[in-house]
Amino acid sequence: MFRRRVKFAGWTAGRSVITVQRNFATASSVSSAARSHKVVVIGCGTAGLAISHQLLRSGKFAQDDIAVVDPATWHHYQPGWTLVGGGLKTKEELRSPLNSLIHPKLKFYNNNVDAFFPEDNLVTLGNGDKVSYEQLVVAPGVGVNYGSIKGLPEALASPDSLVSSIYGYDTCDKVFRTIEKLRNGVAIFTQPSGVIKCAGAPQKIMWLALDYWKRAGLYDPSNHSGSVIKINFATGLPVMFGVPKYNAKLEEMRSQRGVEGLFQHDLVAIEGNTATFALPDGKEHVTKQFDLLHVVPKMGPHSFVKNSSLANEAGYVDVDDGTTRHDKYPNIWSAGDASSLPTSKTAAAITAEAPVLVRNLLRSMEGKEPDATYDGYTSCPLLTEYGKVLLAEFKYGGEPKETFGNWLGIDQAIPRRAFYHLKKDFFPWVYRKSMVKGTWAGPKGWIN
Repeated sequence: MFRRRVKFAGWTAGRSVITVQRNFATASSVSSAARSHKVVVIGCGTAGLAISHQLLRSGKFAQDDIAVVDPATWHHYQPGWTLVGGGLKTKEELRSPLNSLIHPKLKFYNNNVDAFFPEDNLVTLGNGDKVSYEQLVVAPGVGVNYGSIKGLPEALASPDSLVSSIYGYDTCDKVFRTIEKLRNGVAIFTQPSGVIKCAGAPQKIMWLALDYWKRAGLYDPSNHSGSVIKINFATGLPVMFGVPKYNAKLEEMRSQRGVEGLFQHDLVAIEGNTATFALPDGKEHVTKQFDLLHVVPKMGPHSFVKNSSLANEAGYVDVDDGTTRHDKYPNIWSAGDASSLPTSKTAAAITAEAPVLVRNLLRSMEGKEPDATYDGYTSCPLLTEYGKVLLAEFKYGGEPKETFGNWLGIDQAIPRRAFYHLKKDFFPWVYRKSMVKGTWAGPKGWIN
């Protein structure tokens, strides 16, 4: 008998720091069938592709021993959407057909998940198929909730509005058009309270816009009160960045460049050229007039994860912070944005999470206990202007863990041109050539 059956309506759009854009025009339905695999991986975003290919490269699996499940048509390199918003890349060059990235030895179910049955080691798909597993990896990322802000979907869809967002394939190229179009007035850049993908991205695009307007003669950081454009950063958080070392530098930069900080201001509604923000008590609201508005919607776990027995109270897959193993089901694992791992949700985090998960899963299949531990490593290459990046790297507890600081003795809180080329050129290249193929482990280099 199936137990704890949890259904959901669909797999919503929007994914992890690097994401697969969900497309509901999935493969044609087939008659209900039962399929069996040694490992089933839910999600073909950054985490799912890296993990499934690292497992395959272990040499311990034959054809179709590993199955991957995802309803998407396209795979997107989402960290590049900031570059699109800054006019540095096109969104088309940052996507690939998903099926072209999946090794032919992997069984690909191009469908959504309908329900988990963890006590029966079974997943059901949207077309009625039943897929059983010995080990399950749940890595479908998180969803972007555009409806969390009243009026946002309509404002994004309007070609005449100067409301945009780098957090979607359909909207990221609108961002630079709005930056180019603004000649005077108030520009507001928002960040919501709560967990989001790549927590530095909301201000990355602000710093690029500021630099663009500076070069165009529309903004003078040394005389911001006399500039024709005024810039506000409205964040639901009490600080610029959650890691004290980098927050200090970014707060210094905000002050020096004349950006007004609207802290603990959480955007809840847009009407015309008026933005409404909730204050910390949730009862009081303030309104601000704007001429340009860049919006970061709220984000959260997909309903089919959140409403399942795999989730913690917040809706994320409940795994051990070190081993990535589920706290209740020993043959279930999670990494990436869908996991409960208490670290910033970035592609860099996955470079460190995936090898730990893979090693521990393989040991579990051999009847051994996990012995690899994830320390919370993550990274945020923070664009601070055209040509410079502050490279934040840290682990659990907000403790810096800087690759180049250790190698070269430099302070990564100081924006550098070399880091800019990592962000703009190297990271997109190594992601496409190695990471999704399971051969890149971030600061630890290539995997044999």
